[in-house]
Amino acid sequence: MKHRLGLILAALALPFPALAAPKTVATLDRWQVRIDPKDASAASAHPQAANWMAATVPGSVQQDLIAANIVPDPYKGANEAPIQWAGLTGWQYRTNLDVTPEMLRRDHLDLVFDGLDTFGTVTVNGQRLLSADNAHRRWRADAKPLLKAGANEIVVTFASPIKTLQPMVLAEKHPLPGEYDSPYGDEPKGVQTSPYIRKPKYQYGWDWAPRIVDIGIWRPARLEAWDAARIDNLRIEQEALTDAEARILARASVVADRAQTGRMDVTVTGPDGKRIQVRRDVALQPGENDVVVPVAITKPQRWQPVGFGAHPLYTVNAALAGADAVEKRTGLRTVELVRKDGSFGLKINGNVIFAKGTNVIPFDAFPSRVAAATERQMLEKAVAANMNIVRIWGGGYYPENSFYDAADELGLMVWQDFMFGGAVTPPDAKFRENVRIEAEEQVARLQSHPSLVIWAGNNEVLSGWENWSDRKAFKKAVGPDEQERIGTGMAVLFDRVLRDAVIKNSPGIPYWPGSPSTDYEGPTDTDKDGDRHFWDVWSGSKPVERYTDSCPRFMSEYGFQAFPDLSTIATFADPADFRIDSPVMKAHQKFLAGEGNDRITFYLKQNLRDPRDFADLVYLSQAMQARAIGLAARHHRACRPVTLGSLYWQLNDSWPAISWSSIDWTGHDKMLQHEVRRFFAPQTIVAETKPGATRIALVSDATAPKPLGWRVTGYGMDGRKLGSQSGSVTMAAASASDVAMIPDATLFANAAPQSSYAVAELFDGEKVIARQIIERKVPRDMAYPAPGITARWSGKQLTLTTRNLARQVQVNFGTIAAEPSDDGFDLLPGESITLTIQSDADAATLARELKIYTLGPKDAQ
Repeated sequence: MKHRLGLILAALALPFPALAAPKTVATLDRWQVRIDPKDASAASAHPQAANWMAATVPGSVQQDLIAANIVPDPYKGANEAPIQWAGLTGWQYRTNLDVTPEMLRRDHLDLVFDGLDTFGTVTVNGQRLLSADNAHRRWRADAKPLLKAGANEIVVTFASPIKTLQPMVLAEKHPLPGEYDSPYGDEPKGVQTSPYIRKPKYQYGWDWAPRIVDIGIWRPARLEAWDAARIDNLRIEQEALTDAEARILARASVVADRAQTGRMDVTVTGPDGKRIQVRRDVALQPGENDVVVPVAITKPQRWQPVGFGAHPLYTVNAALAGADAVEKRTGLRTVELVRKDGSFGLKINGNVIFAKGTNVIPFDAFPSRVAAATERQMLEKAVAANMNIVRIWGGGYYPENSFYDAADELGLMVWQDFMFGGAVTPPDAKFRENVRIEAEEQVARLQSHPSLVIWAGNNEVLSGWENWSDRKAFKKAVGPDEQERIGTGMAVLFDRVLRDAVIKNSPGIPYWPGSPSTDYEGPTDTDKDGDRHFWDVWSGSKPVERYTDSCPRFMSEYGFQAFPDLSTIATFADPADFRIDSPVMKAHQKFLAGEGNDRITFYLKQNLRDPRDFADLVYLSQAMQARAIGLAARHHRACRPVTLGSLYWQLNDSWPAISWSSIDWTGHDKMLQHEVRRFFAPQTIVAETKPGATRIALVSDATAPKPLGWRVTGYGMDGRKLGSQSGSVTMAAASASDVAMIPDATLFANAAPQSSYAVAELFDGEKVIARQIIERKVPRDMAYPAPGITARWSGKQLTLTTRNLARQVQVNFGTIAAEPSDDGFDLLPGESITLTIQSDADAATLARELKIYTLGPKDAQ
C-alpha cells in the first residue's frame, strides 16, 4: 500500500516521541561456496569444487575458483575455455548468522542482497525466504520468522542461467535475436539465452570481452534490524533554481509497519559548510509513505560541467527521529535536451555544451573487484584529456555510487544507458514488470547525482530492430503478427516503462529511448536526426576519410582498434606469442572471433607502412588509431552547431585486450589518450586536406568571445619554407568557424605532395595553443627523412631533440611498464620536448630499454 502524503505538517509545539530504536546494519561477508549437490555431474567432473571452499562476497564463483587454483586465470594466455563449465553449473553459498535474543526483539530482521547474479534462492535454516531473477535489482525480505537465537544457516542456491533458460529457448521456433554467439558450443549458433535474462550482457561475450557467465553474490549482503519504520530511499528533487534561490524537495520513501506519527529532520549542508535545518512532523500509514520536506536555499551555487565553472555539492541528510537516517549529495543545475529540426544536444544551466567524451564499458569481467580508486583514476584521466562527458554503455551494469561521486566532484557529465545491450527483448508483461522494478530502483538510487544528465533506454536495440540484416530476416521469418507483438512490446518497454521510471523518479532529467535514436520521430542512426553510431570506418572497412563526409547531429559511437602497450601484452602473453597470428594474440582479439587483427593490418597497409617487427606493429596500430579518431573528432567539433557531441568508442577495457580503448587494461595510456587531450582542447585548429586546398576551421569552447590568431605554413622535407597564410578572429563563445580554404599553390608552391607538408597553428596572443600537421598524402607515401632524434636523460626526465620532422613520436620501453607525460606527439625540425616518465623501473633501466618510434625511416639507436 502506498500513500502519497505530499502533505507537510506544520511543526507542533510538542515534539512527537521517537518511533523506536535506530536501525542497525550487519554486513554478511563470511561465506563459503560449493557446487550444488543436486548438480551431480558437475560435482563428479570437478570434485575440488564439490566441497565447501572460501568465497569472497561481493564476488562470483569464477573468482573463487581462480583464487583456489581450480581453474587458471582466464585473462592469461588462452585460458578462457577452462572456466566455461562454471557458468553451466549450479552453486551454493552459505554463511552462519549469529542472532542474539536482543536482535529477535526487534520488529524486523531483513536480509538484503544488493545483487544476486542471477537465478538465486535464499533459504534460512532450510526454509525458503526469497527467489531472485534479476542481477540488476536489490532483493529484501524479512527473515525474522525464520531466525532463531544462536547460529542460523543462510544458504543462497544459484541455478545456471544458461541451463535454466535453454529448454525454453530451444523450444522456440524462432528464438529472439541476441548479441554474440558462444564460441564454446554451450549454446547453438543463433540460439542465445541472453535476451531472456536480466543480467550483464557482456558476460556472454562481446567483441572486446571474454565469455565468462558470472554467478554469485556480486554486491553486498547484510542484515538490517529495524522497528516500526525505516527510510527505503531518499530522493532530492529540484523544484526551481534562480541566482537568488533554489527550492528542493527532500523526498523520503518511508516504509512503516503500522499507523504512527513521527518527525523528519532534514539538514542541508552547503559547499561553504553552512547548514539549513527543517523539521516536520509526519503521519505514517502502513506500507510505503512518500514524505516530502521542502527546503529553500538562498544564493545557491550551481554545479557546472568541467570547463564551465566549479562543481559545488550540497549534502542532504534526512533523519526519521529515533529510527533511521539517509544522506545523499547533490548539485544544483538545470538540464535540457536540445531538440529542434533534428538537433540533439545538452543544455546545462542555459549553456548549450558540445559534448566531448567517450564510452565507458565495464571495468572488469568481475565487477565486484573494481575498486573505487580505479574508477576515479579513469575519470580523472578523462577530465585531464579535456573530456566533459562519459556514456555508460548499456550492455554492462549500473555502476556503484562511487563512480557517480567521482563524476560529481570532477564536473564530468554522465550519459546513462539502461542495461540493454542489443538483443531483442521479450514481449511479455512479466519481463517488463521485472524491468520496471529494476528501472525505478536504479533511477531512484542515482537521481541525486548532478553529473547524471541523461538516461537512454538501450544500446542499439531499437536501431538494430530497424536496420540490421539478421533482425530483418527474423521479422520475415516470424510473420507480421509476431513481428507486431515483439515490436509493440519493445515500444511499451522503451517508450513507456523506462520513460515513466525517469519521469517519476528523476523529474527534470531527459530520457532518450535508445542510442542511436530519434525518439520515434523517424529513421534511426542517420546524420539528420538524433544521435548516431558510425561504424562504416573500421567495422565496414571504409577509408578513415569517410569520417569527414558529413556532419551528424551527435556522434555517440565511432571507434578504431589498436594493440595495448607491449608491457600490457606481456601480462597475458609470453615472448613466443608476440605474433599477430599467434593463438594467444587471437584469443585476446574478440572482433570477428579473433580475426580482427587482420583489420588492423588492412588499415596499416592503406595508410602507414608494413610493420618491421611485433613491437613496431604495436606502435603503428596505436598511431593509426590516434590518427583515425583524431580526424573524426576534429571534424565533429568543426561541424558545430550542426553537431553537438562526439563520443568515441571506448575509454577502457574489461580485460587485457586488443580493442578500441584509449587506456588499456593495466591503465597505460595508448597514444590515442594523449591525442584526445589535443583534439578536445578548449580551443583548437582543424585542418582538413581537400582536393587542391586545405580547409581551416577554428573551435572555441570558451564561455565568452575569444580573440585568436592562426597561421598555416608549408614546408619542404628539407626544411625550406614554401608558403604561408595567417589571420586573426574573435571567436564567438562556444562556437566553430571556417576561416580559410587555402589553395595548395599558396602553401606548397610547386613542391611534390609527397615531399611537402604544412603546419597549422593556433595562437592565444603569442602562445601556440594548438597545432596540427597537414599531410598531402597518406604517411606511407610521404617522403619523410630520418628524424635524427637524440635523447638526453636527467633522472626520469627525458629530453628529445629532432633534426628533421618527426611524426607521431612514441617513447617505448618494451615490456617495462612506464608512463610518459606525453606520447604520439609531433616534433618540427630542431624542436625539443622534455617528458617525465612514471615507472617502477629505475632510471638506468629506462635509459637502457628506451626505443623511439616515428612514422619516418628508422633512426640508428
